[in-house]
Formats: sequence, structure tokens, C-alpha cells
Amino acid sequence: MQPPLQDWASLLPAAWSEARQILRKKCGSRTFESWLKSLMLADFDSQKKIIRLACPSEFMANWISSHLSDELLLAWRTVWPGIAEVKVSVRNPESQPLLLDVTEIELPLGDQPRPLPKKPAKKKQSVPATPKSTSPEKKAEDEDQNQFEERYNFDNFVVGKANDLAYRAACTFAEGGKLDFNPLFLYGGTGLGKTHLMHAVGIEYLKRHPNSTALYMSAEKFMYDFVASMRAKDTHSFKARLRSADLLMIDDVQFIAGKDSTQEEFFHTMNEVITAGRRLVISADRSPQDLERIESRILSRLSWGLVADVNPADFELRLNIILKKLEAMPQVSMPEDIVFFLAKRICTNVRELEGALNRVVAYATLSNRPINMDFVTETLADLLRTTQQRVTVEDIQKRVCDHYHLKLADMSSKRRDRVIARPRQVAMYLSKQLTSRSLPEIGQRFGGRDHTTVIHAIRQIEKLRITDEDVDSDVRLLMRQFEG
Repeated sequence: MQPPLQDWASLLPAAWSEARQILRKKCGSRTFESWLKSLMLADFDSQKKIIRLACPSEFMANWISSHLSDELLLAWRTVWPGIAEVKVSVRNPESQPLLLDVTEIELPLGDQPRPLPKKPAKKKQSVPATPKSTSPEKKAEDEDQNQFEERYNFDNFVVGKANDLAYRAACTFAEGGKLDFNPLFLYGGTGLGKTHLMHAVGIEYLKRHPNSTALYMSAEKFMYDFVASMRAKDTHSFKARLRSADLLMIDDVQFIAGKDSTQEEFFHTMNEVITAGRRLVISADRSPQDLERIESRILSRLSWGLVADVNPADFELRLNIILKKLEAMPQVSMPEDIVFFLAKRICTNVRELEGALNRVVAYATLSNRPINMDFVTETLADLLRTTQQRVTVEDIQKRVCDHYHLKLADMSSKRRDRVIARPRQVAMYLSKQLTSRSLPEIGQRFGGRDHTTVIHAIRQIEKLRITDEDVDSDVRLLMRQFEG
């Protein structure tokens, strides 16, 4: 018999509490504290069986959805197998309550959460009260402790042609000897391993130099802490904390684009760290030359050191990543054809590949089913559809630049030389053919051009495909590469 509706009021918060414990263990305390702790149980769609969680900012919602969606779903399904999807959005305090209205919940039989084990009551102990420190410096010190995820180390980073330079540079940086370059700038698309390398640098550096200090933070955290220090009229503590670190690492620096006061502080922090002979590692989703709305003096500083790209993994590297992950799962029996299938089909980024593997293994364990082709295609149906169709404007730009031997910056430059303008038009044409982006969105990704420029480019290539065999051949070849 299905429990009465009022019982779900206690089951949902209890299930969320259990899922949070799983997430903390799975993702690590640092990731949990930084990204998942502030998530709130917001709503439940009883028809579609969708859990909705809310967080304070759009940036956090996007980051969690991109990086931790699989972990959230697996955690909920471990506690409540009937859940179909978990969505994360920004909470509107005026219209979205923290807790769902339980009178709307009607779950079909068999979809209720599994009974949660009752925890024995802890015996209260008499402990003398000690005053808690509210010092910003003390709070920052506590936050900086245990900041590196142990699973992100050099030993489990799989090296291939796509990331070999970045890996070697990171190892050299972590050794702590004399450097021929500083800073180290890592760039590449989402989920390719930049953050993994930065954590690995921090772990290895502190292992070799236990008395040194290393600090890692996202660019958004840098901005948040800086603004907080200004409001508290204590910028000295913020500056001292960052500039005294023997190793300072700032992740996703593209997020300070357009933030003038933050960029001012970031520039002086960079100068202070480098001038003092301390180590600086910066990451972004593109090279310094392609970063937009970042001050030229910052870009110049970033280019002084070693700029190392982390490229999308090729088939061989993806295959090795799966095999490496399976080594840590001796209890899992995965046929060779499934391993090859995953390496071939999940090619967007490494994070998505690992997420797909984790999903297959978790679902097989929970359902006690063998891992075969039917099971994998059923389990990853949504992912296989999106990876088959997903082509971005950035992907097209990179492929066109490789084909015509141009720099990526040429796609957004103001130069009108035919040797650059024609490939740019080809890239705009392909962007319209192969993506769902609107004309203004395409123009924005080509240096902020107007949609009429995109229309002109599309029409021009359409005409040339009829009259110019070389242009038609180039377009056909590029389209085949994306279709393949």
C-alpha cells in the first residue's frame, strides 16, 4: 500500500539528506563545500518524477549542471530509484520556496524511496563552550585547508598527444626547482582535464614542499572574495593571503572578463606573485589571444610564461582513459566491444566520457544486469543522441582554421584579406548548417559581427559552391568530417 501523502513530507528531506552524504563522499569535501552545500530542495514533479534543486547564482547552476549532473542523479537514484531526472536552477526567493508543497506529491506504487536506516541517537557530551573565531583571516585559512581533491593527481591523469605538453609543464611546475617560465597558462575546452592538472600540481608541490603554501581558487571565487574584502574594508587580508602563497592557481580566468575592478586587482596580484619568484598557474577555456574583454596588460603577462593547450582527447586517449578507470573497478566486467563503443561514441570531452562510464557501471550494479550493447544503448540513450548531434560554432571555427592553416583569432578579427575573409565565411556558413544557433548568435561568435554580415557570408558561399569547385570541395570535406 502506498504511504499517505503526508508521509512524503518527511521522506523527501530525509532522502535529500542521504543523497547529500553520498555526494560529499563521492565528490570530495572540497567540491561539496564549494558547489553542492548551498543546494536546496525546491520542487518535485510527480508526473515526470523530476527533482528540482535550487542554488543562489546562475553561475553556480550552470557549473553544477555541466560538471556534476551525473553525480547528482546517481546519488538521488541510489536513495530513490524512481527518480528520472535532477534539475538545478537559480532560486527566486520571491516565487520559489525552499521546500516543495508536499500536497502535490502523488507517486505511483513502486517508486517510493527505499527505507532510510535510522541512525542511533548520539549521547550528548558536556563540552565546555569555546568562542568561535570570526576573523576573516582565520576563516580564509580554514577554507584553504584540504582544498585539493586527492583523486585529481598525476598518477591517475591519462596522458596522450592531446595533453602531453600541458602534462609535462604541470609536472615541471610541481617539482619546485628553478623555472624557465612563469606563469603556466593552461587552456582548453570544458571537461578536458585542466582542473585535474591544477589539483595535481598543488598535491605534488605540497608533497615535495610540505612547509610551503599553495592556494587554488576559481576566478569567480577570486572576484567574490575581493568584493567581500572591499565591503568589509579589509582588502589587506585578501591581498596578503594570495600574494604570500608560494603557489597560486586561478581557474577559469575568462569569468573576470569585463570586471574592471577585479581585473585591476588580478593584474597587481599576478605582478606581485611573479616578481616575488612565486609560482602562478592560470587556466581558461581559450588562449590568451582569444580571450575577450580582458585587459591587454593581463594578456601580455599571461603570454610571458608557458602557454600550453589541452586539446580534445583522440580515440586512443579516450580508450586509455576508460581502461584506466576500469582498473580501479576490478569487480566490473565490461566486454571489449563495449569499451571500444564508449571510446568511439562519447567524444565530446573527458568529463562526459567518465560520467558515461560511471552511469553504466552504477546502473548495472543497481539493476543487477549484465553490461552488454543493449543495456549500454538503453542507459546512455539521451547522451548518445546529443553527442551524435552536438556541433558548436567553436568546433567549426577550429576545424576551419586547421583546414586553411589560420589562427583561431582570425575568425573574430577585423581583417578583410581574402585569405582570411573566405574561410571566415565558410565557417559562418557551416555554423548555420550544422548548429541551431541564430544569426545574431553566430555573428557574436565571430567578433561581434552583425547578423546581416552572417547572411551575406551564407549567400556568398551558396553562390560559390555552384561556381567554384574548390570552395564546394572544401565545404563538402569539412561537412563530412563533422558528420563522421
